[in-house]
Amino acid sequence: MPRTLANNTKTTPQECTSRRGLIKTIVYGIPLLIGGTLAASIGNYLFGKQRAAPKDSWADAADISDMRVGEPCRLQFERAVVDGWNVRSKASSAWIILDNERRVTAFSPQCTHLGCAYHWQADKKLFTCPCHGSAFNVRGDVVAGPATRPLDRYATKLEGTRLWLGPVQKS
Repeated sequence: MPRTLANNTKTTPQECTSRRGLIKTIVYGIPLLIGGTLAASIGNYLFGKQRAAPKDSWADAADISDMRVGEPCRLQFERAVVDGWNVRSKASSAWIILDNERRVTAFSPQCTHLGCAYHWQADKKLFTCPCHGSAFNVRGDVVAGPATRPLDRYATKLEGTRLWLGPVQKS
């Protein structure tokens, strides 16, 4: 016998079952959909392919045609940095020295003792670190400790008068 609802409409048992089934599907389906989306996102994060580093990780640093031989120059440049899937531009610096044969040496700006930023003292002709007193000559060799190893250097290449800096090479 058909049931009568509050608004005096008659429904069959099949209609009640199908509505109940629809509500169950919705109640159980939404959390499953959310959980599946989260699981897929986590799986992509953990096992997905990362972006490749920019080609060779070289940065176009500067035009060196105006540099003076034997006089260190602090150089600011932009470098592409890969952080997981994010590629961004980062400000970097280097100390550049041009020798008599037009060869370029580029030093990393951190002291090899504890990573403090050092500076050039023209009157002493030394790179000096204000943190603990380490000193380095124009070739990057240790003159006074506590640093025990020479300054780290960037890989360099010249294309005409343009200086390109590669990754830092530990000394």
